[in-house]
Amino acid sequence: MKHTLKPIAAALGLTLAASVPSLALADDEGKFMSDAKFKADLRLRYEAVEQDNALKDADTLTLRTRLSFISGSVNGFSVVAEIENNSNSFGLDDYSVPPSGVNPGVYSVIADPKFTELDQGFIQYKNKSTTVKLGRQVIALDGQRHVGHVGWRQDRQTFDAFGINSKLFDNAVTVKYYYVNKRNRIFSDDADLDSKDHLLNISTNTALGKFTGYSYMLEVDNGTDNSLDTVGFSLIGKKLLDKAKLNYHLEYANQTSESGAGNFSADFWMFEAGLGFQKTTFKVGYESLGSDDGNYGFSTPLATLHKFNGWADMWLSTPAQGLEDAYMKVLGSAAGGKYLIAYHKFSAESPSNGVSDLGSEINLQYTRKINDIFSMGVKYAAYEAGDIKVDTDKLWLWLGAKF
Repeated sequence: MKHTLKPIAAALGLTLAASVPSLALADDEGKFMSDAKFKADLRLRYEAVEQDNALKDADTLTLRTRLSFISGSVNGFSVVAEIENNSNSFGLDDYSVPPSGVNPGVYSVIADPKFTELDQGFIQYKNKSTTVKLGRQVIALDGQRHVGHVGWRQDRQTFDAFGINSKLFDNAVTVKYYYVNKRNRIFSDDADLDSKDHLLNISTNTALGKFTGYSYMLEVDNGTDNSLDTVGFSLIGKKLLDKAKLNYHLEYANQTSESGAGNFSADFWMFEAGLGFQKTTFKVGYESLGSDDGNYGFSTPLATLHKFNGWADMWLSTPAQGLEDAYMKVLGSAAGGKYLIAYHKFSAESPSNGVSDLGSEINLQYTRKINDIFSMGVKYAAYEAGDIKVDTDKLWLWLGAKF
């Protein structure tokens, strides 16, 4: 299957153009266009970063615009095409994006380069139990801990892939499989990676909750011997108590890495429990991205990393000593919106070379839906360094609109 999907991005326009007439002719009612939908999703965001190092403080105001076309379904077939653009506003662009060559080493990093690109573009077939997609698409599995779209950044992550999602045994079991030929990362096309990734995810509902088993076999297609294989399972459930709702999440995975740097193995553990009372939920959790004796840390290169281990993004790559994250969260509703408060305490899973304390972080967020079109939010992260990294503060203010 090597390189079978590689030309998909360049040839997508021709593919869709060729598909549209044949699909339309196959349907007497012309549903392809008559049932089509056009959507727009805009996000204007201010971001500021201050770090206790030699880099200049960074801030920028960017506008991300996503325009979508979703065709009507003809004999189960449809197409989706999305164009995405990100631009700086009012000349506010004092920041660095090293992979894109934007002021490297001058300002702190804000990973939102200017770009215009195809965000999604795929052909889809769907019936009552199965959906098949071919082309550039969003893939978000479970809570996006291992595979996600990184939707927090202005350029979200997508994949050039073949995917199938099927419900079997009277919908008792859901099987998802993807073969990924290219990872379209968050820096426009400046850091995309050709790949040969196999993603398998199987889930079923039990009396205790949703049980999922997964196998993610990753390989960068760069002419070298490399592999990153992760096999694991999770259980997510909830129970109604007398005056509260109990939520819980258990997960374990083992990972093996083979490359020119050597062969390593590490474990992943996660436990979270929450109690919800009317409009407020309290959560406590522990997550461990293990280490191979201080030589290698458990890695999740396809994950929506911003969602985990603090919003300051200190741990986009796991240190060789591993990472333990003990956290508490309070979330709920107030003043017509939603709030979240979190505290993280980080430590090394396998302390070595003077690295043990990995610091702590406070996260604050408030979001509110203004009306059916507009929404807004404010978000803050304050990281206090331990044995490595530096003190970091980040602030975001945004206004969103969907049509």
